[in-house]
Amino acid sequence: MGERTTGTTTADHLQLLCWAEQFGDARTWAIEDCRHLSRRLERDLLGAGERIVRVPPKMMAHARDGARTYGKSDPIDALAVARAALREPNLPTASLDGPAREVRLLADHRDDLVAERTRAINRLRWHLHELDPAWAPPARSLWRAKHLKAILQHLTREDGTVARLARGLVERCRLLTAEILELDQELEQLVRAQAPALLEICGCATLSAAKILGETAGVRRFRSRHAYARHNGTAPLPVWSGNNERHRLSRTGNRQINAAIHRIAITQAHYHPDAKTYLERRRAAGDNKAESIRALKRRLSDVVFKALTTDAEANTASTATAA
Repeated sequence: MGERTTGTTTADHLQLLCWAEQFGDARTWAIEDCRHLSRRLERDLLGAGERIVRVPPKMMAHARDGARTYGKSDPIDALAVARAALREPNLPTASLDGPAREVRLLADHRDDLVAERTRAINRLRWHLHELDPAWAPPARSLWRAKHLKAILQHLTREDGTVARLARGLVERCRLLTAEILELDQELEQLVRAQAPALLEICGCATLSAAKILGETAGVRRFRSRHAYARHNGTAPLPVWSGNNERHRLSRTGNRQINAAIHRIAITQAHYHPDAKTYLERRRAAGDNKAESIRALKRRLSDVVFKALTTDAEANTASTATAA
């Protein structure tokens, strides 16, 4: 029906919207689901009252494979997105960013700071080993203030470039730890305000709740608890052959949510009576340890989905009351 290449600014998106007016008001925009690149376009179109569906990249690949044209280019990709959107029902619809995005940004930034501190600690340990192989601080302790202070006292007896670099790394670890603790406090306040029901789940502390809340990005975009389980990778994949009904471990889905649910499952396996009873029943039925944990994760996905739904309804009600 038409083709147009546009820029990435808000003014370019306005021109694109004016160009699309020729196709009538009942239109839907299909955008490849890569929000780090398409976020501005989605925000501008949603602000204009447009409807947007997100097409997963793997669906585009299948559309390209089945096309009569070969290769990969922007026009070919655009046609693949359109065909995938027409072929697949119930694609996720885009919406304006809510409070969950702030949680995700803070949680991702905290992960980056922790990784940066780990690299600094590793370099510091090598420098300390070079200066004095007979002396080493306790393992997994170089983010604590008392141990960093002890290292500085130990380095006062050392001179040279290696000692100077080590003192700089100690200060870097101290600053990173202070920033990480500030983020922990901020996340605690945000998560407790947005997801109190999620925090009530046994084994779900602030960081796991923040990861689930941020990566879910709005539980209402999932039509059911089964769709959410498929999204986070806890739903097993069917591998039936003939009358042999089997399922195997799914390695697809959002691995960040999957890892958070796994941490909750491991904690409940040690401390939650109902979870321990369920695991024992699964083991008695013939499951091994890994299989029983995977079954528990699938049940926990439903629990998390219900808690997120409860929190979303409570937040909507409080917003309506405030308005």
